[in-house]
Amino acid sequence: MPRMRRQVGRLKDLPVSGEKRVLLAAPRGYCAGVDRAVVAVEKALDRFGAPVYVRKQIVHNVHVVQTLEKMGAIFVEEVDEVPEGANVVFSAHGVSPAVVQAAEDRHLHAIDATCPLVTKVHREAVRFAKQDMEILLIGHTGHEEVEGTAGEAPDHITIVNSPDDVDTLEVENPDKLIWLSQTTLSVDETMETVRRLRERFPNLQDPPSDDICYATQNRQVAIKKIAPQADLVIVVGSSNSSNSVRLKEVALEYGAKAAYRVDYASEVKQEWLDGVNTVGVTSGASVPEVLVQELLDDLADAGYSDVRATVTAEEDLVFSLPKELRQDASGKRDERALGGRVR
Repeated sequence: MPRMRRQVGRLKDLPVSGEKRVLLAAPRGYCAGVDRAVVAVEKALDRFGAPVYVRKQIVHNVHVVQTLEKMGAIFVEEVDEVPEGANVVFSAHGVSPAVVQAAEDRHLHAIDATCPLVTKVHREAVRFAKQDMEILLIGHTGHEEVEGTAGEAPDHITIVNSPDDVDTLEVENPDKLIWLSQTTLSVDETMETVRRLRERFPNLQDPPSDDICYATQNRQVAIKKIAPQADLVIVVGSSNSSNSVRLKEVALEYGAKAAYRVDYASEVKQEWLDGVNTVGVTSGASVPEVLVQELLDDLADAGYSDVRATVTAEEDLVFSLPKELRQDASGKRDERALGGRVR
């Protein structure tokens, strides 16, 4: 991803009572599913030429979307906006069977960039619906991932938005209940929702494995460690990125004196740094590292050049690209077929 043009010296190095430092969360930024989805659009443009259409934002990040638009990607809300016979990429958040059918009806060449961890939740929904289970899907109504999962078994799924929803929830058979979740939620809030669900419905069943993705959990663990030491936490990520928004909330919950979410370093205000010794920095799972480096450059201008990594996990998971993109135009296996970009 290209760098933005930076205004050097925009933030001033003003005195504070102690030493200035940055605690930099690791892991942060791109997860394997996001990397796979972004590379899928890049490779589709290389392979098929512009334009390539993308249903919804490929990932929830303003900079990524704008960069891909400049390369020739066209983002649409629904597949009926795509010319018949064109190439379309489904975003990392997944789609319902109805969207897949609508694409087939328009004879579109669909490339499914759904994160494999989201696909796992879809398959669970289908399996439990076939068992005539009632599925309580913990997630945010209107989020693309929730819409896609709910679309797999709409007659069997009820969305639970928050712990407070539990008190008014009505189910048909409390003995045939199972819960699933959106992959990008707050771990703590999800577990509180499950706790309250189980109080009302003691026979509630758990999914075979945790639905909240490894990257979401890892980024929350890292910021939990940093937050108690931070006068200020800055989360790089877009407002429609659920996991980025959760990182800000988690930072405040775990002791940060202040926390802000920004798309770009240029949004950081001088007054945020008043009296601040320790700045915690992290980024959501759809954020390219270049945006974090630009923030660190700006913070260095303000005297925060002592950057200390806070490492709570190592991530080496990679996903294969969609099958349509694992070979180049000549049929040769592409070097990026496994693992996305070189970082």
